[in-house]
Amino acid sequence: MKIPSKFLFSDLIHHRVRCDKGIDHGPGILPWMYPSFHRLLGWISSPSNFKISREVWRLDQLKGLSEHEVYVKGQPSISDQQTLDRFPTLMNAHIFNNDGKKIGLLADFVFEPNKGKILYYLVSRSNPSIPGSSRWRLEISHIIDQQPGSISSDLSSLEDLPIYKASIREELLNRSRQWRTQFQDITGKASDHLEGWLEEQVNENETNSYDNLDSSVSNQFYDDWIDEENEDNSDSFNRMTSNSRKSNFSNRRNMDPWI
Repeated sequence: MKIPSKFLFSDLIHHRVRCDKGIDHGPGILPWMYPSFHRLLGWISSPSNFKISREVWRLDQLKGLSEHEVYVKGQPSISDQQTLDRFPTLMNAHIFNNDGKKIGLLADFVFEPNKGKILYYLVSRSNPSIPGSSRWRLEISHIIDQQPGSISSDLSSLEDLPIYKASIREELLNRSRQWRTQFQDITGKASDHLEGWLEEQVNENETNSYDNLDSSVSNQFYDDWIDEENEDNSDSFNRMTSNSRKSNFSNRRNMDPWI
């Protein structure tokens, strides 16, 4: 099988190493890194659980891979675990945010097999060996400083990073956040519609109140005017009636010779 242009280191060490002579050299266990330049120089395999010796392979010895094995050409360099422990590495280094607070551990990385260039790192919130745990993608540009066992970053939290692989728990949390955001948006829109409807009702009620008030005032003015007109007409009628009576009385008096 052809070697991919991008390789996840954990996939590399999960394969057993087989050389061109057909010898099984055991599974990979550790990277051989050059942390200052973010490069992978090779990796280490363990030929047997009962031996303290370790075998170091250069990256350019990698020639192919299958589903369970990687194929190498040439012989490895023999070393031991105590010597390898002094090799500089960033694996399992603590990640610190811009406030100096520990936010995770470096669990894995993606590299180019032809040059060994590390493209980006993967960060775990807790123990990277826990199966199914989440991974966040840490770009090299976020790294401010690095020391054996520690990496300083310009991050505030892991949520500032894109997630590379989410666990079931993380997926549930992300979905819960999405559902909560959608619910808040729906609630906000419903509140805006309700407020708008209430304002329309208030404005309509105020308009109707003004119209009723104007109508009441107009009716009152009309009633008062009608009452005044009736009073004036009554007074005029009374005066006319009185004058008519007086006139009739005068005429009868003038016409009556006995008066």
